[in-house]
Amino acid sequence: MPVSPVPGEPAPDGLDLVIDFVNTLDLDEGLDALASTNGLDGWLAERALLRANGPRASERDRRQAVELREALRALMLHDNSAAAAGRARNVLERVARRGELSAHFQEESGAALAPNAQGIAGALARLLVPVFQSMLDGSWLRVKVCRAADCRWAFYDRSRNRSGAWCEMAVCGNRAKVRTYRSRRLSPKG
Repeated sequence: MPVSPVPGEPAPDGLDLVIDFVNTLDLDEGLDALASTNGLDGWLAERALLRANGPRASERDRRQAVELREALRALMLHDNSAAAAGRARNVLERVARRGELSAHFQEESGAALAPNAQGIAGALARLLVPVFQSMLDGSWLRVKVCRAADCRWAFYDRSRNRSGAWCEMAVCGNRAKVRTYRSRRLSPKG
């Protein structure tokens, strides 16, 4: 059973890293941290997923990172279609295979899931470890994407009943409620 979320505490299983990765695209600001290979290199190095002096990302690596980001976003959209979720799972599977993600058994810490591949493939596969762990313990159900089509910001739902729909109720939630109110007032009564 997942740990009950406490405001201010990090999301369990290292999910903050995955949420941060999905949020490299900010639709509201029109910014994409993965718009260039240097952006991808910098993001991975800042989070210790890749050595700063290690291999540099190619354009193909960057496209694969963006594909992974959008697949994760699709899985976080809990109201998406089965086909979209299936395509997203296929992307995660390919990233795991490229990164040679596998179980490693150690004396002190028991077992760990880790990539065998080095470089960008290993770094991207490392992002799947928290996803895997959270899917096992059920906390993945709390990782969501804002329902607002102009936002799609990833967040960890800390509501008691897992009913969070917007990244910020005061911003996206309020906008949605105003739109609903206006559409009701403007629609002809029949």
